[in-house]
Order: sequence, then C-alpha cells, then structure tokens
Amino acid sequence: MKNYVDLIDQTIEFPTREFNINENNELLFNNVPLMEIIKQYGTPLKISYLPKISEHIENAKLLFRNAIKKYNYKGNYTYCYCTKSSHFSFILEEVLKQHVHLETSSAFDIPIIRDMYNQGKITKSTYILCNGYKQPLYTQYISELINDGFNCIPVLDNLKEIDFYEKSVTAEKANLAIRIATDEEPDFAFYTSRLGVRYSDVISLYEEKIKPNPKFKLKMLHFFINTGIKDSAYYWSELSRFIYKYCELKKVCPELDSIDLGGGLPIQTSLQFNYDYQAMVDEIVESISWICNKNNVPVPNIFTEFGSYTVGESGAVLYEIIDQKLQNDKELWYMIDGSFITQLPDSWGMNQKYIMLPVNNWSSPYQKVNLGGLTCDSMDFYNTEAHSSDLYLPIFEEDQERQYVGFFHTGAYQESLGGYGGIQHCLIPAPKHVIVDRLEDGTITTRLFQEEQGSAPMLNILGYNNNSNTKTKDVSVNELSQEKPSKLASV
Repeated sequence: MKNYVDLIDQTIEFPTREFNINENNELLFNNVPLMEIIKQYGTPLKISYLPKISEHIENAKLLFRNAIKKYNYKGNYTYCYCTKSSHFSFILEEVLKQHVHLETSSAFDIPIIRDMYNQGKITKSTYILCNGYKQPLYTQYISELINDGFNCIPVLDNLKEIDFYEKSVTAEKANLAIRIATDEEPDFAFYTSRLGVRYSDVISLYEEKIKPNPKFKLKMLHFFINTGIKDSAYYWSELSRFIYKYCELKKVCPELDSIDLGGGLPIQTSLQFNYDYQAMVDEIVESISWICNKNNVPVPNIFTEFGSYTVGESGAVLYEIIDQKLQNDKELWYMIDGSFITQLPDSWGMNQKYIMLPVNNWSSPYQKVNLGGLTCDSMDFYNTEAHSSDLYLPIFEEDQERQYVGFFHTGAYQESLGGYGGIQHCLIPAPKHVIVDRLEDGTITTRLFQEEQGSAPMLNILGYNNNSNTKTKDVSVNELSQEKPSKLASV
C-alpha cells in the first residue's frame, strides 16, 4: 500500500519552498522542525513565524518597484499594513522593522499607534490612514493625532464625517481622503458597498466642504473591494471606473496626488496555488498609467494596505489526533484536541480552506478521513482540501504512536474573529501561542507568547469569580492530561 509521501508526490509538486520533510518523515515549515516545537510546547498550539512577514513586505515592494521601472511610472509607492488583520504587538513590531506605514479601522487602533510612537517604532511622519465608519471616539482620536502633528489621513466614509474635523481639528493643515463606494461582486447580496461615498457625491463633497476650507487638503482617493486583487473582469472594471473618477476629480482638485488600493494580494491556501503576482501588479500600474495619460492627468502616488498578505502565511495551528471514530461503514473521523469553530473560524463561517498537512508519520499508509473538533456543534468539522474533494491522512495506531496535523497560513483574522482571550463556543480555550523567529546566523528561536487559556479568566468574564466564596483553580486543558510535553530550551 502506498504511503502518504507517495500521495503527495502524485498530487502536487513536493517539496516546496515552504514545506519539506526531514529524515524522520516529519514536516518542516520554512525549515522549522514542527515536531520539536510540539515536543516542547504540546498541542493545541498556534505559531507565528515572524520572518515570513518581512519576506512578504519586501516582496510586495519589489513587485511595485519592478512595475514602476517597467512602465516608467512617475508616481511613488507606499506600503501600509492593515492592522485589523492582526493587532498583536509582536506582529506590529515585525511589520514596522520594514519601515512601512499603517492603516487603522477603529478607535482602539489609535492607542496602539500612540504606543508604537512612544516606543520609537514609528515617527510622526509615518502615514496613518484611518478607515472605517467612524463613531465619535474614533474621530476624536483622529483629530488629536492631527493636532499633535502626526501624518494622519482620515478617509471620509460619508458626507457628514468632515463636519467633526471642522470643529475639532485645530492644525493649520489636515490631509483628507475619500473612500468611494464601489459596486459589489455580481453574486453579492447588495449591489453597492455600504461603505464609502457614492461616485456621484464625490466632487460635490470636495467643492462644498473641502475646497472652501483652507485647513483641509484632499490628498487621496481610496478604493476597496472585498475580493482583493484578482485577475477578473469585475476587478479590472471597478479599478478602471475608480481611476477615471480620480482623473475627473484631479482636474478640479490640483492637490489630489494619491490613490489607496485597498483589498490585498491573495495568500496561498492550497499547495496547487497559482497566482502571478508580478503580472497582476504590472497590469495595475499599466492600467493606471494608461487611463491617466489618456485624460492628460499626472499619475498618482500608489498606496496599498495589505493585511492578510502581510501576516497570513506566517501563521499555523497544530493539533493532535486524540481519537478515531468510525461512524458508519465508510465515515472515519479523526478527532482533534481543539475546535475549528473557535480557533479557525474562517473555516467554519466562510468555508475557507487552508493548507492542511500531517506533521509526522509521512511514511505510513494513508486513508480518507474527516476531521472533527471538540465542540458539540455538528458544524465543527473539516473534510476537504482546496485542491481535492477528499481529505487524506496517515493511518496510525493510537496505542503505538501519536498523529499530529497542521493548518497553515492562518495568521490573519482568526484570533480576533474567534474572540481571543474571551469566551468561545463550549468554553473551548484559546491554545498556546508560540512565536518562532530566526537569527541572522540562521538559528531558530522560539518563545511562548501566551499560555493556553485557563478556566479562571473565563469564569471571571462570566461573573462567577465575583463571589468571594467561589474558589476556582485556574486550570487549562493540558494540565489535566496524563502526559506532559517534554521541555526543550530552543529549537
């Protein structure tokens, strides 16, 4: 019977730049030996591989640098990180090592901006693009940044937002942007995005509320579609429509000099992923240049706000298979020591597929399986791969060996959508989180960012620990296991 390595070899080109196996038939992720990390920290376990973040930022800068040179584009390129993809401090610190800029989406982003400034991670010249529909606290924080001399650009999401800045901004000059409400995909529930200003209102907003006010300067138009940057008729149609509006507005607003392309480059969700990044960026730059030249308008500076592309491929979640259940003649379930609903909510809510690979036992025969999570919800399962209608994993004997599996490129959004550190379905705890880095000499280092969530914080949130007579030991799931993971100083 063929083993799992044979299955992979006949399905995809393996090994890849990112995935390989060692002499023990155990998986390497960016040359990081995952079994060593599991032996040290146990499972379930989330890991963040920081070098991947810098790699993607550098790659995107190179893509646009190549395109700008190829088409003799006269504008500049600026990389912004979309903070809502992951707000963790170690993510922001790694991102800012690359001297990039930031895009925010809520009031509570702004204290993070302040903290990064106080630590010397950013300066007042760092672009802070403030997106989203803004409630009073958000606009107050934005105004305070502007008044304190930060290079903060609020992106107007509706016709009334500017009224707050008129009252609260005391700086002599404030740069503004306008988000344009794009049409949604043809199969979307709504025709036009609820966010942004209608195309027909953009020029009147400028002429009636921005142009007459000497302290306001319209610097930028913002473009965003949910699909991200894809080679589709829908994307190119919406982008062209947006650039034509930029040209129209530029003719009456000379100070307008930039566009912000929201919706990022895609990340790899399958080992058969096929996307020509350079060709797409080339096409974007060429399209902007062609439309602007046709309208006798100088090309704009290009800003992007990449979130998932920045952090998505840095993340992984590792599980142990803790049980096998044959529920009828052909449906075999491997039960994991975690939950898809709580720890990988996109796999449940959006049917998102991630790269799934066994961590060990690659030399064993394989079988078709379904993966089940710990919650009592019937939807807590994972049963197909993006490149296959079936899911296959190695056969193993529970009393002889353990089986571990990994889900990869999970670094964006999952913690915030899953309610990190809070209350989750069936009170399934958030797993341990380990940060993996690589020194200049190639040495791999690991450090524990957060222990597995314990019971006491959950009970406190729910109000049970408010009773002084309630005595609850802070217990995590791993503390109750009979066999603890071995401790290694480093990988």
